[in-house]
Amino acid sequence: MSTTRRATSSEPFERRTATLIDFSKMEEQVIPGFLGGEGTFRTRMRVDGLGKIMRASLEPGSSIGEHTHETSSEIIYILSGTGKVLYDGGYEPLSAGSCHYCPRGHAHSLINDSDELLEFFAVVPVQ
Repeated sequence: MSTTRRATSSEPFERRTATLIDFSKMEEQVIPGFLGGEGTFRTRMRVDGLGKIMRASLEPGSSIGEHTHETSSEIIYILSGTGKVLYDGGYEPLSAGSCHYCPRGHAHSLINDSDELLEFFAVVPVQ
């Protein structure tokens, strides 16, 4: 039987427990030049032995530097704003409701080339 509890970023994850992740109660990390990108990346992130789950944003003109997912994949769901993703050498436009998938072994970069905040939800599972 599953139970529900609120998780914090430092709690271990148990597979038999349903976990509610309350991003509003997590400390926001502000990371300039994330992975060699431009501007500011802000995130509230849950990290455990099974992966990372984050709610994050890029300020206008900011980006996450291009990087290759050697050992994991990544799913990015755009909550608000517009931007683009550089994926394996080509650009793809993103807007609220878009979902970008970067499989293991591929490279990508998330770019906010708009005048608005780009907010997104991302999952990087351990594979």
